[in-house]
Amino acid sequence: MTTNDVAHSGAAGGVNADDVVSFIMHHLGDSDHLRLPFSTIPLPNVVSRHALMLLLTSLLLLAIVLVARRQRSEVPTRLANFLELFVVFIRDRIAIATLGPEDGRRMTPFFCTLFCFILTANLIGLVPCFYTATANLGVTAALALVTLSFMIGAAICRHGVWGFFRNLAPPGVPWSIMIVIYPIEIASLFIRAFALTVRLFANELSGHMVLMFMVGLVVIFGYVALPAIILACLVFILEVFVAFLQAFIFTLFSAVFIGQTLQPEH
Repeated sequence: MTTNDVAHSGAAGGVNADDVVSFIMHHLGDSDHLRLPFSTIPLPNVVSRHALMLLLTSLLLLAIVLVARRQRSEVPTRLANFLELFVVFIRDRIAIATLGPEDGRRMTPFFCTLFCFILTANLIGLVPCFYTATANLGVTAALALVTLSFMIGAAICRHGVWGFFRNLAPPGVPWSIMIVIYPIEIASLFIRAFALTVRLFANELSGHMVLMFMVGLVVIFGYVALPAIILACLVFILEVFVAFLQAFIFTLFSAVFIGQTLQPEH
């Protein structure tokens, strides 16, 4: 009996490889209904599955902030003290480190929001029966578009439209060379946003795909593939770390890209 025969006969009672692949792709993709272990719940036409996860992420963050505000005092305690660790880290290690003291403090709320939103969306995707919105290319593109808007908008507000375009090229460069430099620099703005989009999307999608395929091996081959559960647990732990890492990288690169247009002299 070949591996393909085993996969299709399956020790899992009629479940074959095609069923498992179909379930995995359904879980990773967007849809207009939620698939639960014993039922399927249709969603309104205006709300997709990943949109629902983003709404859940926003409501969860709002609830955490409201609870933390109720615990606010001269000396932060419990949840407020825990959240302060993230705020101080992002302010000192990302915002101020890349934008300087003045701009860094001013931009800290944005970077804190960006980091917490991506982190929460990543972690929600690791909860059983939930979905990973950041494994959707449209979601990561929207987040990158926010960063791109700050890259261009903040620079224009500070330097003006002419100053923004003038700062794209180093001073003293001949006009003959600027004709080549300007298109490249303008394209590089969108390339940076594209890099942010693909990095977050690819890491979240690939990690969840590997995790679910390992679990799918047990569904297809039965107890023979039980050691794959151990690997799946290790991958799950790695995915928790990746959730933090990708939120940090996206926020850090956003700060660097914004700093490059906001403070071109550096």
